Amino acid sequence: MGLRSYQDLIGWKKGIDLVTDVYRLTRNLPNAELYGLTNQMRRAAVSIPSNIAEGQGRLSTGEFKQFLGHARGSLYELESQIRIARNLQYLKADETGPLLDRIDEMGRILNGLLKSLDRSPATSH
Repeated sequence: MGLRSYQDLIGWKKGIDLVTDVYRLTRNLPNAELYGLTNQMRRAAVSIPSNIAEGQGRLSTGEFKQFLGHARGSLYELESQIRIARNLQYLKADETGPLLDRIDEMGRILNGLLKSLDRSPATSH
């Protein structure tokens, strides 16, 4: 029983939830940050499930792994931006703590998926 779609991937589903949380959280950032941190955080968040979906749709495991690497990079970018927003006191620790926990979980999911692809035959995912 293989995957029928990227929508079957837990990492993609959790990535979509993360995007929703980031959009809600960034509504509270100052208007002056609309084209700064707000935009950057939203773009990084959207990039995570988007890269998972695009990679799963590729023809080789190597390509899928490459896109999972992009998703992981965007995840780390988002984590950095959240920490910056908190340091600037745009966001409170009680707002960012749960989100950073979700980011850690997402990182473990992506790492697990990458490891599982290392163990799979070269032409499948």
